[in-house]
Amino acid sequence: MPHNTLHMVCNSHIDPVWLWDWEEGAAVTLATFRTAADLCEEFGNLIFCHNEAILYKYVEEYEPALFKRIRRLVRAKQWHIMGGWYLQPDCNMPSGESFVRQILLGKRYFREKFGVDVTTAMNFDPFGHSRGLVQILAKSGYDSYIYCRPGWSDGAAPAPIFDWVGFDGSEIRAVLATAHYNSPPGGAAARTAQWIQTQSYQAHHLQDVPPASPSGGALQRVSLLLWGVGNHGGGPSRRDLGDLAMLIRRSTATKVDHSTPEAFFKDHRRAYPSVPRHDGDLNPWAVGCYTSMIRVKQKHRELENTLYMTEKMAAAASLQKLTEYPRSALREAGCDLAVSEFHDALPGTSIQSVEDATLRILDHGLEILSRVKARAFFALAAGQRRAREGEYPILIYNHHPYRTECVVECELQPNWPHGTDRFLQPALFRKGREIPVQAEKERANINEDHRKRIVFRAVLEPSQMNRFDVRLNLIRRKPAAALKARQGKIRFRSDDMEVVINTRTGFIDRYRVKGVDLVKPNAGRFLVMKDNADPWGMTTRSFRKKAGSFKLLSKAAGTRFSGIAGPALPSVRVIEDGPVRSVVEAIYGYRDSTICQQYKLPKQGTEIELETRVYWNEKDRMLKLSIPTTLRDAVYQGQTAYGTADLPANGDEAVAQKWTAVVSRADNFCLTCINDSTYGSDMARGELRLSLLRSPAHAAHPTGGRRPITKPDRHTTRMDQGERHFRFWLNGGKVAGRLKRIDREALVLNERPMALNFFPAGGGKQPKAGVVLSDQVVQLGVFKYAESNDDLIIRLFEPTGRSRSTTVSIPATGAKRVVELSAFEIKTLRFNRRTRRFVEVNLLEEPVGGASQ
Repeated sequence: MPHNTLHMVCNSHIDPVWLWDWEEGAAVTLATFRTAADLCEEFGNLIFCHNEAILYKYVEEYEPALFKRIRRLVRAKQWHIMGGWYLQPDCNMPSGESFVRQILLGKRYFREKFGVDVTTAMNFDPFGHSRGLVQILAKSGYDSYIYCRPGWSDGAAPAPIFDWVGFDGSEIRAVLATAHYNSPPGGAAARTAQWIQTQSYQAHHLQDVPPASPSGGALQRVSLLLWGVGNHGGGPSRRDLGDLAMLIRRSTATKVDHSTPEAFFKDHRRAYPSVPRHDGDLNPWAVGCYTSMIRVKQKHRELENTLYMTEKMAAAASLQKLTEYPRSALREAGCDLAVSEFHDALPGTSIQSVEDATLRILDHGLEILSRVKARAFFALAAGQRRAREGEYPILIYNHHPYRTECVVECELQPNWPHGTDRFLQPALFRKGREIPVQAEKERANINEDHRKRIVFRAVLEPSQMNRFDVRLNLIRRKPAAALKARQGKIRFRSDDMEVVINTRTGFIDRYRVKGVDLVKPNAGRFLVMKDNADPWGMTTRSFRKKAGSFKLLSKAAGTRFSGIAGPALPSVRVIEDGPVRSVVEAIYGYRDSTICQQYKLPKQGTEIELETRVYWNEKDRMLKLSIPTTLRDAVYQGQTAYGTADLPANGDEAVAQKWTAVVSRADNFCLTCINDSTYGSDMARGELRLSLLRSPAHAAHPTGGRRPITKPDRHTTRMDQGERHFRFWLNGGKVAGRLKRIDREALVLNERPMALNFFPAGGGKQPKAGVVLSDQVVQLGVFKYAESNDDLIIRLFEPTGRSRSTTVSIPATGAKRVVELSAFEIKTLRFNRRTRRFVEVNLLEEPVGGASQ
């Protein structure tokens, strides 16, 4: 009797897009699935395994007869639905909620169309995997995971098979497919034979020695081998199946079966009840893809933010019968988001036409949501009184379930003729109380006092419409800036902080918070790093070799670049100054590239904003923004999918989401940096370097040094040439306080409350708040309608790693619920408006622990 078992999982990896456009991906899917169906019907023991709902949707739409054949084969257990996700996304950069939606969209599709559930998740091709996935998978009905990158030589995992532990203590069993997911055409049997021959070596060198068999003697090895032609489809061939049938008959020491991932894990758990444990990310691999193709990353973040914000607004409006809940529109935008996260789209490793198509898809989702959001906003403005004479209402809907303080920027159109040399000075009121406000340059460029851009710091009540009223007073001229350069410095002071900008360099020489200096001189430098044409960054773990840096432009050069038709201006200048904030602008250059940096310095609080506009024309270079801190023995942390990750502090490139933090326990101080679309960074010796841009070629793959990365006889298009825009927010403070607040601050800056100058009709009744949380920390990840009915889904997350509780209130219904959360726990509640009951559900919106409505 054989003592080893080899589970052969036949598949065909198909990238919907990569070196081809989606139409070709759809064509390859049809051909591959048709061939697989033919062979399943011919070879009765073959089980073809395939994942990704988007591919099945192609078949359903474009070849319905084939779809029916596949459904029959699934019922006959010859075709196995694998993975269960919408597609294989990048597994580092999407938010935790985006991963939930990948699974929710996929699993609902496969249940509806095939009546099956999936318990083994798989992401063969993505370039690393966030530890945050573990809890998401466990709470979505998965118990196991298959991946291929990082490989064994990258050292990311303790063994090829291990129990992966999430931030909250959740566990799933994971396997690294060390032989990868492909086999060459006609080479499946040879690959399998080689695998069998090397099992003994792998058992003793790649993982713990397997346990004794139940009979008490011989060792048993349970292993998994993926086979089938892939990357551009193909799957099994008749020759492969014939050769494998002969190998299966001749194999005596190893039982070889056509199988499924679920069968492998069931068998493996029985043979290996205990395996090594891993409580970290599965990173890094291809660190350049954290930055390549930045426009896709920026637009993806925008669609993420807009979708989850719009859901909250639409749920609040529909809950109070102000509008119908736009379920189909939100689902369509959610599918657009899911498609954009594909692992060769979001990481920027595809051809240029795929980049263009991904941007088009993202814009499609944003256009849908813009209409849904406007409908919800105007509905939620019900009950607001009409404006008085000379009054310009600014309405702000705060969809966050807690009181929010933020800087609001909103434009309005004055209601009288323009052209005068005088200036309309705004005054702002809330419930009769005057609030500091200033007028800044509007987005238009008419050189008259034509439009008004109103800037003010607002405290917004949770989950409701907030109203402010503007009055415009005609004065002789716009007030002059009080902040000026003196002796080569612009010194900004408030009650809470001091910032010094050097007018000879344009960089920050001091950022002092509560009497503590946080940065060294020349903070804010733009460094140009050596790089190459590879968009993945396959051959490196860091970008630390400096090629040069941006320098402040001369008066003449800076004036010429700025398009100023007049006397030359200093390249560091104060452009706005008022009771709310001061804005300093600096202009830099490097070879063929230029940067306009704006420092926005608030009169209240300690958070400074850096708004960076880059005009980039470099090749094979990376642009980094350097913030050297004074912090001693600093560690580096960052936001990941529903968690906080410890990031490398040795200069290796790291990936994080909305924020990172340089943390010094020795000083009990930290510097946090929130971004609006930047995923790559590094930190070493207390210096934070944010990765802004790379300029590799589209889909240029290294060849191991055998030949140049790109063809040397012609022009090669490069990524991200031209104008790009970034925003960062720096803040400092005591470690416990900063890390307690950072998640909510990052969410507010990414999901900005909607502000609009709107003159309400004055009728109706003001809506109540949608959902409110009582504590200062817990995040509201989701407030939306359930996928299956009109129950409300409320998803909470504890972001600091400490157990805590919060009270969830839905004022429109009078319902409340105290919720206890453990460290980093995701907890989802389903609220039935008829019974006014809360039920805890999993991420598929199904009751947990036997609970029922």
